[in-house]
Amino acid sequence: MRKLFSALLLGGLAWLPALPAAAQTAIPSLGLTVTLTPVIANDYLFRGISQTRNNWAFQGTVDVQHDSGFYIGAFLTNAKFVASPWNNTRQELDLLAGYRFELRGVALDVGYIAYLYPGQNKAPGTQLNEYHEVALKASYTIDIVKLMGAFNYSPNFFGRSGDGFYVEGGADVTLPYGFTASGRLGHQWIERNPLFGTPDYLWYSIGVSREIYAGVTASVAWYGTDISKRDCIPVADRASGGQRACDGRVLFTLSKVF
Repeated sequence: MRKLFSALLLGGLAWLPALPAAAQTAIPSLGLTVTLTPVIANDYLFRGISQTRNNWAFQGTVDVQHDSGFYIGAFLTNAKFVASPWNNTRQELDLLAGYRFELRGVALDVGYIAYLYPGQNKAPGTQLNEYHEVALKASYTIDIVKLMGAFNYSPNFFGRSGDGFYVEGGADVTLPYGFTASGRLGHQWIERNPLFGTPDYLWYSIGVSREIYAGVTASVAWYGTDISKRDCIPVADRASGGQRACDGRVLFTLSKVF
């Protein structure tokens, strides 16, 4: 079942409510800015679908950007897919690269994402789940409201399910007392739905976040999809009763930007 809105580092952890302003480390002699973001969450949701079978996630991102706007980055998390001897995924590593710039007040991010699953077994006659995307992200701030949108394309989506197209829109609103309200709405199209495990689907989230202490931000949000429980259960997992990976749920996170 799969995965990353434009990308964690393509402008922030996209599946979470807004993170605090980045506390970054500059290396002036090289023209570089390095940002590290560890996250603890009660689940790992990618485009509304659980990637840890509803278990806790421990994650980290690193982003290295040059003054020119070019950047590279990586995201690492634990993961756990369906109960199958040929799908023993236990971690996910995303590699990112791209270019950030501003045009007439609009912040733009054009990037590439490789989704990798180190140590995963490969069933005879099948392919590994790893895949690649190109992504375009844009945002525009009007007073207390930040509007954003994204488009992702994969020529061979998760599980070798063919062309994958993804669009997302959302907004962050600055509230009194340091709170930020966030909303996201996305839609995923998959060419070969049976190989992916679900039909084309819509997901959404609404939440609130706030710095609570020493740069640590707490977030709480509701996530949901329009996928029925029957449609969400991959064939390999039907015997075990499914994993409720597409059910609506509350997501709690703690994060800190270094």
